[in-house]
Amino acid sequence: MDNAALKSFLDEKVQAYNNPKFIETDPIQIPHLFSRREDIEIAGFLIATIAWGNRKSIINNGHKLMRIMGNSPYDYVMNFSDEKTEELANFVHRTFNHQDLAYFLKALQNIYKNHGGLEKVFTQHTTLDSTQPAIHNFKKIFFELPHPARTQKHVSDPFKNSAAKRINMFLRWMVRKDNSGVDFGIWQKISPAQLSCPLDVHSGNVARKLQLLNRKQNDAKALKELDKSLRKLDSMDPVKYDYALFGLGVFESF
Repeated sequence: MDNAALKSFLDEKVQAYNNPKFIETDPIQIPHLFSRREDIEIAGFLIATIAWGNRKSIINNGHKLMRIMGNSPYDYVMNFSDEKTEELANFVHRTFNHQDLAYFLKALQNIYKNHGGLEKVFTQHTTLDSTQPAIHNFKKIFFELPHPARTQKHVSDPFKNSAAKRINMFLRWMVRKDNSGVDFGIWQKISPAQLSCPLDVHSGNVARKLQLLNRKQNDAKALKELDKSLRKLDSMDPVKYDYALFGLGVFESF
């Protein structure tokens, strides 16, 4: 189909999926439990971190994690210490275990106490047209404390050719204000135009079928190609099409 027909088709799918019903089956429901900005940020970041594999398992483990944190993630992070590590002992999601979680909580505490919070860290290195350098620099700050070597694998780096799907999804949640009650739009210093699509198996396969993407691997080079295609369809809000690509792949087996 030509560009106009493709845009019309995808815009229709965005409308179909970018609405409150989407929350019921998506990990974004976890940060939606909260109203305080910092709670939303921390819950969102932690849930995005474990957002791979079975969606039901992700959501169940997300609720379990919030219970461990007393349903007050910001307060829990800011008061976290080594003495509380035992409270995390039973938490695991695939290869993300209690040891990884303990470091994540320390790193988040460091970011809020010494770096002005998550938004400030990501904003500092976002360029005019990309958040990918910001993700790379975020990882440096996140791991500036002593940490287990194994934990580094749980934060992707676009400069090492990763599509960084989970962090790009987290940034979509924080930055994009969709007026439909799904994405939060609580960050003001990054524009939706600077965001990249959360590229995974589902969105990648659909994008290839629609000729938005040619590269076979779901890596940083593929993400750059997909971003370019989506920005031609909507330069101000390209990642809204994540809803269309993901919805077509997961719910319609397109």
